[in-house]
Amino acid sequence: MTNTMTYRGYVASMTFDAEDKIIVGRVLDVDDIISFHGESILEFEANFHAVVDDYIAACESLGSEPEKPASGKLMLRVSPGVHAAALKAAARSGTSLNKWAEEALSAASRRSAGARARRAKPNPSPKQTRSGLRSGRAA
Repeated sequence: MTNTMTYRGYVASMTFDAEDKIIVGRVLDVDDIISFHGESILEFEANFHAVVDDYIAACESLGSEPEKPASGKLMLRVSPGVHAAALKAAARSGTSLNKWAEEALSAASRRSAGARARRAKPNPSPKQTRSGLRSGRAA
């Protein structure tokens, strides 16, 4: 039994909270936190539909695109040379082209995320000397 529900391409988890006697839901695979609950399956489903509809409407009113969960299917158009090189690399690694491409894309996305995080870090504090802060220039 899967404890998920789908609406308009969004998938929500379903977890029973025995203490509060409610079903707690969270929309999966989007960065925004979208959670809701219901006391019955019917109420849970209605609230799931409402939060997804509200999320889409809020994004539209803010002029942004609502994040859609990825399907896991990716169609790429590449040059024949890149395609041939990827096929050879996959064969050398003993994996399918799909698996090889997944690993390559995953590594590239981690590198990209790391570079973004490094750029977002605040500048380190000024260097310290024994007598206090080192000054840059005399005024």
